[in-house]
Amino acid sequence: MTPPPASIPLVSTIFGLTYLALAVGKVPGLRIDRSGIALVGAAAMLGFGVMGLHDAAKAVDYETLILLFGMMVLVAFLRLSGFFALATERIAERFSSPRALLAVTIGLSGVLSAFLVNDVVCVALTPLVLDLTRRLKRPPIPYLVGLATASNVGSVATITGNPQNIIIGSHSHIPYLRFAARLAPVAAIGLVLTFLVVALVYREALADDGEAEAGDLPRPRVDRGLMAKSVGVALLTVGLFFAGYPIALVALGAAAVLLLGRVRPEKVYESVDWPLLVMFAGLFVVVHGFEEVVVRTWGIDRWHSLLDSPVVAVSGLSVVLSNLVSNVPAVLLFEPLMNAMSGANREQAWLALAMSSTLAGNLTVLGSVANLIVVENARRVGTDLGFVEYLKVGVPLTILTTLVGVAWLYFTHY
Repeated sequence: MTPPPASIPLVSTIFGLTYLALAVGKVPGLRIDRSGIALVGAAAMLGFGVMGLHDAAKAVDYETLILLFGMMVLVAFLRLSGFFALATERIAERFSSPRALLAVTIGLSGVLSAFLVNDVVCVALTPLVLDLTRRLKRPPIPYLVGLATASNVGSVATITGNPQNIIIGSHSHIPYLRFAARLAPVAAIGLVLTFLVVALVYREALADDGEAEAGDLPRPRVDRGLMAKSVGVALLTVGLFFAGYPIALVALGAAAVLLLGRVRPEKVYESVDWPLLVMFAGLFVVVHGFEEVVVRTWGIDRWHSLLDSPVVAVSGLSVVLSNLVSNVPAVLLFEPLMNAMSGANREQAWLALAMSSTLAGNLTVLGSVANLIVVENARRVGTDLGFVEYLKVGVPLTILTTLVGVAWLYFTHY
């Protein structure tokens, strides 16, 4: 059914105001956050009759929400079992020199973020890194920057690495194993570049002044039984992802198995990022309304310059848009363009979008939720990682890793 002409300016206004508020992150005079902004935008689409409740419900990608929820529960159990605390203790015992500690921090953050959602990895690791640097008398800023940037870079590797990859995996239908085979090399090279850039920028702060004394570090509280169960379920979950089982169903099953225990559920639910799930649901509705009423009038199938060379074009647009409105809202806008491409180009374009929107998150502190989690956790304990300070690493690292990613996808075909 063709919408009346008034629908186009109306929907464009709702969409534009929603995305403007998302870009700013707040509404002057109000305490509303990005989740509330997305929810208000969705309510406006419904209230003004752009779509009905049934259409709005169909617009919400429930597989993405289920997968994200399941992974959050899995990480919550790993944290409650003491897994992350034990890992950082082992690091302190074996790698306490400045550069070795940085390398292991980047490696741990990157590898965990490759399989677990990077936002919740940063929630778990930031307090531990802060405590570790305090006890080893190391300057915290290089390690916090390394933690944040590595979580973004490492999360490029798989569909479950970050929220935008989860959306892309659901919409593109690229198998988990193929996605990892195409982008894991980009993540691996990117983690090496992350270490080199952070080590270069903070070479004075990381000057080797001998081994720090780590013997007085207290033993972390560890529930061995819960850890064995949590790690076992995590390994099985990742194995089933690679084996090709439906990833949303696997993640939900993992959460269900872990909840069948003696851990109080409220402790687990505290670690679930409910506002992020609300933001996703609202954005699905807002973007669906915009696509149905406005985007379909653009004639995207005639955008030959973008459709014929997707890697460079999509990556460039994604980096810019991701830093204007954040990577998750940006990714949702690309689906009509992806659907207009031929089969081979479409997969390349989806992969380029996953790579570039994720790496774009390293440009500024505001570029990704993972960055903000690290910065806010540090601020609460008196460590200020400022906007300009972060740019020293963020700008060169984003340029280098994005160029590597574009080159890899452009020149490799398998």
